Amino acid sequence: MRIAVLTFEGFNELDSFVAAGLLNRLRVQGWQAQITCPSEQVTSMNGVQVRAQQPLEYANQADVVLFGSGIHTRTIAETPSILERLQLDPQRQLIGAQCSGALLMARLGLLNDLPACTDLTSKPWVMEAGVRVLDQPFHAQGNLATAGGCLSSPYLAAWVIAKLAGEGACAEALHYVAPVGEKQVFVERTLAVVRPYLQG
Repeated sequence: MRIAVLTFEGFNELDSFVAAGLLNRLRVQGWQAQITCPSEQVTSMNGVQVRAQQPLEYANQADVVLFGSGIHTRTIAETPSILERLQLDPQRQLIGAQCSGALLMARLGLLNDLPACTDLTSKPWVMEAGVRVLDQPFHAQGNLATAGGCLSSPYLAAWVIAKLAGEGACAEALHYVAPVGEKQVFVERTLAVVRPYLQG
């Protein structure tokens, strides 16, 4: 399973690294989530520099594409030279976004009439793009999903795992990363959030 975790300049570490870490729990099943960037190196909102594991165009062939968020998303959304490199297809790919990543999905015409989840800072920008914003942490329809709030990142990853590998594999991955003493509660809560969106 080829997974592109889209990571741009000024990215939020929680969005990219939590999702990639969770999804790579299925590496033994052939899954590989990779940090995918428009340049060879990007710097996070807190100064963490990372080298791209894949170029942005990798997303076009990936099975799963997840848009992370960051402090420069509005600028990226207005930069055709970046967006034109993405030719995504929700008919054959699972596509999701974290927080302001929903704005990029909207700009690429992926959301159409679908509502979306995003963080409170990004909410007005996503609404300006013509998207109805929901007051909840996660929403999905078909092969498209959005999550709102940094710590909703596990919901996005869990949706991907449960949808493509089943709830058992999802529960196992979540159990591994969950806080000690809260593992069962964490797994049950996360699955309860994504389960209504796994059909279709």
